[in-house]
Amino acid sequence: DPALRKARICYDHLAGDYGVLLFDSLKKKKFLTADKTALTLTPKGLAFFAKLGIDVPSLKQQRRPLCKECLDWSVRRSHLAGALGASLLDHIVTKKWAKRHNTSRVINFTASGEKQFLNQLCE
Repeated sequence: DPALRKARICYDHLAGDYGVLLFDSLKKKKFLTADKTALTLTPKGLAFFAKLGIDVPSLKQQRRPLCKECLDWSVRRSHLAGALGASLLDHIVTKKWAKRHNTSRVINFTASGEKQFLNQLCE
């Protein structure tokens, strides 16, 4: 299903082509750094997420990891999981850039929401 491959929910975070695109962009902008054992939010990333209105200090207090790589089955590359990944999906839905499909894991972006997602999060 092309829609499922484009954007979908993986547990509580964004996956599919758009999830991988977002993850790659966050690493390219040096908001996240990865080594063999961990994925880390950088100070530059902290400032970016604060600007979006995501309360990273409170996310760090959760029992779950702040950020974690999750292997995407459709493209066999990573997307962002953890509390930060879930918060980003919530941000996308709250901004009404996209909505969850009622009967599947598909995330449907609006035309304007897709532009906002690409311009604000992936460029």
